[in-house]
Amino acid sequence: MMDKHKKKHHRSKDKSPNYTKRSSSNLYYNNDEDDDYRNIKTREKRSKTSETQKNSEDVADGTSKPSTSKQVYLKDTSPDFLWTEYRSTLNKIFFHDRGKIKRNTSQYDEFWIFLKKYQEVQQKAAMKKLLESDGTSSKTKPKVDFSIDSEELNNMMMRGHLFRDDTESPLNQARLVEFAYIIELYLNCLKKQEETRLKKLKEAQENLPISKYRTEILRAVENNQVVLVAGDTGCGKSTQVPQYLMAAGYDSIACTQPRRIACISLCKRVAYETQNEYKSEVGYQIRFEKSKTQHTKILFLTEGLLLRQVSSDPMLSMYKVVILDEVHERHLSCDFLLGIMKCLTIQRPDLKILLMSATINIELFSDYFNNCPVIQVPGRLFPIQVKYYPVSTEELKSSTGKLNPAPYIRILNLIDQKYPEDERGDVLIFLSGMTEISIVVEAAKAYAEKSSKWIILPLHSTLSIEDQDKVFDIAPESVRKCIISTNVAETSITIDGVRFVVDSGKVKEMSYHPVCHMQRLQEFWISKASAEQRKGRAGRTGPGVCFRLYSQKEYDGLAAYTKPEIQRVPLDSLLLQLLSMGLPNARKFPFLEPPDPSSIEESLQNLKSQGALTEEEELTPMGSMLSKLPVDVTIGKMLIHGCMFSVIEPMLSLAAALSVQSPFTNRSVRDPEMRAARESFESDHGDPFTLLNAFHRWLEVKVERQNSRKWCRRKGLEEQRFYEMTKLRRQFKELLKDSGILPEEFVHTSSQQRSSRHGELSHLRDMKRQFHQAPRKRKVLRLESEHFYNEDEDSDDGRIDIQNIDFWISNNSWQVQLLSSKSQVSSYRDMVCLKFVVCNALYPRFAIADVHNTYNNSTDQHFHTKGKPFAVLHPNGTLALKPEYLQLRETDIVELKNIRTVTPLSRKHQIVSFLSLLETTKPFLVNCLRVPAAHTLLLCSHSLDTNQNFTRIICDGWIELRFPETESIQDFVYQSFNIRDSWQKLLQKAFEEFTMDKETKAEEIHKMGKRIFELIAEFFHTEIIHSVRRLLAADIKNLYVGPQGGEVPVAVGLLDDAQTAQENKVKGGLQIKPYLTYNCLVDLEDKYLQYIQKHWTCPSCGKEMVATILDQIRHKETCEGQNEKSVDVPEETNKGPPKKSYFCSVCEKELLLTLPEILRHKRSHSSSS
Repeated sequence: MMDKHKKKHHRSKDKSPNYTKRSSSNLYYNNDEDDDYRNIKTREKRSKTSETQKNSEDVADGTSKPSTSKQVYLKDTSPDFLWTEYRSTLNKIFFHDRGKIKRNTSQYDEFWIFLKKYQEVQQKAAMKKLLESDGTSSKTKPKVDFSIDSEELNNMMMRGHLFRDDTESPLNQARLVEFAYIIELYLNCLKKQEETRLKKLKEAQENLPISKYRTEILRAVENNQVVLVAGDTGCGKSTQVPQYLMAAGYDSIACTQPRRIACISLCKRVAYETQNEYKSEVGYQIRFEKSKTQHTKILFLTEGLLLRQVSSDPMLSMYKVVILDEVHERHLSCDFLLGIMKCLTIQRPDLKILLMSATINIELFSDYFNNCPVIQVPGRLFPIQVKYYPVSTEELKSSTGKLNPAPYIRILNLIDQKYPEDERGDVLIFLSGMTEISIVVEAAKAYAEKSSKWIILPLHSTLSIEDQDKVFDIAPESVRKCIISTNVAETSITIDGVRFVVDSGKVKEMSYHPVCHMQRLQEFWISKASAEQRKGRAGRTGPGVCFRLYSQKEYDGLAAYTKPEIQRVPLDSLLLQLLSMGLPNARKFPFLEPPDPSSIEESLQNLKSQGALTEEEELTPMGSMLSKLPVDVTIGKMLIHGCMFSVIEPMLSLAAALSVQSPFTNRSVRDPEMRAARESFESDHGDPFTLLNAFHRWLEVKVERQNSRKWCRRKGLEEQRFYEMTKLRRQFKELLKDSGILPEEFVHTSSQQRSSRHGELSHLRDMKRQFHQAPRKRKVLRLESEHFYNEDEDSDDGRIDIQNIDFWISNNSWQVQLLSSKSQVSSYRDMVCLKFVVCNALYPRFAIADVHNTYNNSTDQHFHTKGKPFAVLHPNGTLALKPEYLQLRETDIVELKNIRTVTPLSRKHQIVSFLSLLETTKPFLVNCLRVPAAHTLLLCSHSLDTNQNFTRIICDGWIELRFPETESIQDFVYQSFNIRDSWQKLLQKAFEEFTMDKETKAEEIHKMGKRIFELIAEFFHTEIIHSVRRLLAADIKNLYVGPQGGEVPVAVGLLDDAQTAQENKVKGGLQIKPYLTYNCLVDLEDKYLQYIQKHWTCPSCGKEMVATILDQIRHKETCEGQNEKSVDVPEETNKGPPKKSYFCSVCEKELLLTLPEILRHKRSHSSSS
């Protein structure tokens, strides 16, 4: 029966995806052992004696039981017995679920290592004893205080496979008793190790400076609502204060950290110190991942996540204590949380709040919280010697104008000369940015190759996770690590072994230019607080030295603290969250240090233009939904608008890809092989679709069960980003379903699929538990000629890929296959619709090419935005690497007689839409998408100004479109108006309060969206001859005709019944729609063109008439044939423009005219005069 059961078990596994199979790809890291039952059976020698039969009968009768004695004498055993050949049987007897050691745990793996060492010791002891005696063994039989109690053992003995006194069988009772004895030795060893560990841990905790302040901290928390703990570096505040509170009886403790890596590492450390590693009282929660349960008492989480929780629970009722750690960093989310905590001190007097930081402006924070008590704790740093080595202005920059690495190489040489090789101590160099790091890394590598004493390691946020982790590994003997880092190593992480710090005194900080909508990464001097933090990195594990490459005088002139982020970044997302929490006026929020009022006003205006706020600054339905999405407003709009069409699946993937760092590493551009591999992903449409292609191909690799980690390395990709995309995509989809604009999906699975999935999940979760319980061991770096990439690119060293495990826990094979097929653009129509949705969300981030571009990838391609001329495509972007995609070829240029334009006429003009404008060494356009110029501008521009016959249109006051005078121009322009109006009606419908259920609402939205989808696809398929150019300052001076005759309160057929068209008081012309001002441009070619009537046939209904341009527009608005093409949105019947009584003082007559007729009549008198 057992054999049949085993075979059936193995067959069921073979049907499921090969997650249990060994393979060179090492998909999960397999720990299954081969079944040795047949091996035991063939090697066993069964005794034929009557005594053996009697023993077997006794066992079967129940009169004899296997070794229930607590003390068993061991018989003589061989120290070289091959226990591993019987591992499967021993697993069933000793390592079952009720055993003291369970299979697939770190203890289980370590036991077999212990067993091997135990046998080696036994062999040496036996040999020594043999040499010292005459070869006879001792008769002493050691006692074992261990009971063997195993159901599997009973069953095997009853079947006759094991016998009580069968000394001839290899795996007899004596062997089992010996094995039990070894297990007991191992457990006793673990117990002693644990006792030693706890003793050392307690001593280490008591030696921390903060331990002396434990009573004072608890007393302050008990008697005050807000307490400020100002603890210097190394005092132990982050790990010990949460423990003090939990030990004192507090629970529901939230402890925020500015970065995810700090949440995880602190959670592990506190769990270790509280002996809670495998329980749930200490947990963490970050984006996409958590270990929190209902039993969690201390929760480490990011500042951003706590802000999200405030949105759904403004009173933070789930917490009794909130600890804000590292508040000195003054991130945007941190300052926002401080303001929320100040509000909660009034609304929740029972809530305890602790602020913790190393370098902090004590007076500022204490005053902000009504003179809250401050507990200052000294740090525990070893002595640090500070040496000033100022760099002269001439030496600061090289001849090329870039950073000169020579001063940093001199420091390395000084360390080589002054400090012996056998004195351990690594170097940490602080530089301002990635460009500076690459320069110094290159020079340091050249120096290291000559000396063979250094391993050079860069550290910054765009490196792969594996390359970042190398800084924690150990250098070989007589070799030092030189870590060249941005300020990420200042407070976020602690690198053991650093003895020397080299401080450049510079940092790059992000600022925001609201007029240009540009983020600017500029180099600044650090603050004194940052300088002290950097210095402290040298004294964590021993005496250190800090080399400052600036003078004492320059240090004295530094600002005391860093400028808070809230005063230098856009506030759109922050204000949106603030308003979503019900705060009526964002300007009155109690910021610790308020941002510039102009920044608040600019952000509020941006939210209004994006449709998130009303003019009264109240949240719109779209704004409410955007506030729930954990992304930038523009990405949120892509998701919401994507739901209206049938392209939501690729849009989910595209939005996720644009929300994380690019998976393409710098090597994907520099390395020729990786550059060639990248070309297979590149889309000629631009970066968003290149990212989509890479994500789709990675999913295909997953479906094929290849080793995706190796595949990413070979392609120059960072796999971590793809995992983030997958998780973010799932989160987006759930949020959209909850909102009701995306229908629920119901997937049917068979019982066989469910059974297979259950087995797969069980195995994966065992592996995940094994990974988390396994001890962490630091690797030793290798000294090679390539110091930067000193690890075999295809090495997998048998490690469990925990990211891969998590991926397959969340997705099964058919789900991944479905996701792969949905994450690609399948048709031209889908591509057009996706482009429209992306551009509509990114508005006004459009750029137009400079007329002098060469479209050669060896030179920069310049583009102009409305606020920032001469921006450059980011060099790692698809369109920068293949600029020919943007080039207007000679065959695309159209020449027409009597038509003069500044730029050539063509059907193929393009503009660029971009996700962000970032200035570092130059202003760069990041994540660019090429789109048709005329089509995109007419659909997305917020302001369209036209002449009389639409041959000239100004978009948003800075881009001019010119068309040859043909009837198709008017049809083309009006088609864009129809799409825009239908689109607005669809959005209004989507955000109405429906009485119908979510599914019905989603179906109706989908139906309406499908109709508009067809209109958009048809519109973009239309080819139209036009020119496009950027207006200069001189052009704008004489652009508009200006007001001519005041208001004209007469309705026009182009308008809804409830609105009235008026003359634009600034530009002149007629304000037909919110985005359209008709006939406001100075048109010197024909002043009276607006009055000219022509024979015209309506393309929709076929009616022939004599009409002006405005008459034609009015007819199209009311045309039944046109209405049949329009989207099916319920609305009242348009009865046409009404005529009103008008008295003309010149003619002295009462006339019954429409608005255009009144306007023509008035102008006929002014022209004749």
